[in-house]
Amino acid sequence: MGIFDIRPVQYTGGKMIILDQTRLPKEEIYEEMQTREDVWDAIYKLKVRGAPAIGVAAAYGLCLAVRDCPEEDMECFEMRLKEDAEYLATARPTAVNLSWALKRLVRHFEELRPKTVQQAKKELLLEARRIQEEDESACLAMGQYGLSLLRPGMGILTHCNAGALATSRYGTCLAPIYLGQEQGYDFRVFADETRPLLQGARLTAWELQKSGVDVTLICDNMAASVMAKGWIDAVVVGCDRMAANGDGANKIGTFGAAVLAKEHGIPFYMYVPTSTIDLNTPTGSNIQIELRSGEEISRMWYREPMAPKGIKTYNPAFDVTPARYITAVITEKGIVKPPYEENLPKLFAKKK
Repeated sequence: MGIFDIRPVQYTGGKMIILDQTRLPKEEIYEEMQTREDVWDAIYKLKVRGAPAIGVAAAYGLCLAVRDCPEEDMECFEMRLKEDAEYLATARPTAVNLSWALKRLVRHFEELRPKTVQQAKKELLLEARRIQEEDESACLAMGQYGLSLLRPGMGILTHCNAGALATSRYGTCLAPIYLGQEQGYDFRVFADETRPLLQGARLTAWELQKSGVDVTLICDNMAASVMAKGWIDAVVVGCDRMAANGDGANKIGTFGAAVLAKEHGIPFYMYVPTSTIDLNTPTGSNIQIELRSGEEISRMWYREPMAPKGIKTYNPAFDVTPARYITAVITEKGIVKPPYEENLPKLFAKKK
């Protein structure tokens, strides 16, 4: 089974199935979601993660939540739909795709105004499938646009996981690496381990190795040294929410990698589906940053606690890279260059 055969979220035969990414790389375990609480828990505990995949999971999760609503009561169905959407939206705060997908389904229901509950359920599931299909197409397009910025034999640094596991297929910033692999580009990829959740070590290294890509795992604090050796020609990262001015939130440590890239004269590319661009958020300072348990850095990955008992911890899941450090934003609609506050809105004009 290749990496493109692995789907982090599926809805088939009336069942919603997710790949539990907390068990990787040791085990590939798939779980069936039975209730809205299961879906909320899966998103919160990072069993499913990555902004696009979270959006897909939220959409299917909402369909699952209203699946057993009584067929005869449309008013009750609409109330449940909106309540369940609000509930699922609380699972994680930073990735905009979560609320975006839920709002899209609710809006679709309101615009369509189906005559029966049965028809409403069918239409919502079709819309959720469209979200997944659009994400797959968007990732392929980002891969093609991104590959145009890269040359065969390049050394590439990436941070966190923005590959096939984080999306419906291909990935965002890893998509050009996979397309390049198919075309004999022979990239050399360096993957930061990416604290605090080690998604670079557990997920990016796993899927790149599984796909036959030349990948080397390094600790986050080794990036400067690797750049100084001349081994890195480009940095590629994903994004969980991009503000209207081009500031981009991604896994903690992305900001540091961007600063280091600028110091070494290395282009820094952020891959951002238009569903992840939030024009209602003026700047990165307005993005809510998720804080997670300090145990993830003090003891979670060790046989015994690594840090002193009772030590204070600070464990943000994301940081915000200011737009001035981002060489280009790669979307499914094309490559966007600064000034982002002028050029990002043009993407949505094109969509309309």
